[in-house]
Amino acid sequence: MSEPTYYAPAGGLPAQTELLTGRAVVKEAYTVIPRGVLRDIVTSNLPGWTNTRTWILARPIAGFATTFAQYIVEVSPGGGSAEPEPERGVESVLFLLSGTLNVIIDGDKHTLTAGGYAYLPAGETWSVANDSTDVATFQWVRKAYEPLAGYTPRAFAVQEQDVEPTPMPGTNGAWATTRFVDPNDLAHDMHVNIVTFEPGAVIPFAETHVMEHGIYVLEGKAVYRLNDDWVEVEAGDFMWLRAFCPQACYAGGPGKFRYLLYKDVNRQIKLT
Repeated sequence: MSEPTYYAPAGGLPAQTELLTGRAVVKEAYTVIPRGVLRDIVTSNLPGWTNTRTWILARPIAGFATTFAQYIVEVSPGGGSAEPEPERGVESVLFLLSGTLNVIIDGDKHTLTAGGYAYLPAGETWSVANDSTDVATFQWVRKAYEPLAGYTPRAFAVQEQDVEPTPMPGTNGAWATTRFVDPNDLAHDMHVNIVTFEPGAVIPFAETHVMEHGIYVLEGKAVYRLNDDWVEVEAGDFMWLRAFCPQACYAGGPGKFRYLLYKDVNRQIKLT
């Protein structure tokens, strides 16, 4: 079985001789940010971080997706943050795309390599440091945690390679999901999973649901149904979906099509 790969942007700028035409699109129900627009001039510096730059992929916007923010964070050697999360009510997932990163959780050091995953509950004491000689790049998903009486999520760190994917029923393993928390655990109000399709596999219906999505393509390519459009996507592209946006896909091959998926779950709808 081939080792998983994880696309990380390198920045830079296109040559002056290249065409402006690209695949970026913002619509009422979805946004596609292709990897070709993740350039140096659209990065931000985060307060409290050193030797670090960030591509902000998603932030809550009224009338669109409102539950989460998602970044790509590139930490150069010697960089990191002693206090990365400025809001105590916010939980996080980190997923390492490349390099090596130390994540210190309540004083315990966890060294993540590509495929490393860390869940940090709201109010947790944590920090990150790149003590290696190479750049470390990771996905950072942030959400305001919705507490639930009797339930408290716990911090953890793990490698994707150590988590067995769960095949979707009736697909003979062609469609599988790597789940890092039990979907029935009500302590968690968001899931950040990895979805894997073998070449030619499909989502065989247009999913239409209340959950918002951030979808970062880790590997491969596909044709993705977004609302009433079919859009080609590849490793390094990001899709941002508001609630109830219809969605489906065909995996294009020749290799696996894999993506990191955010969704909000397990809470009652607030009406007052």
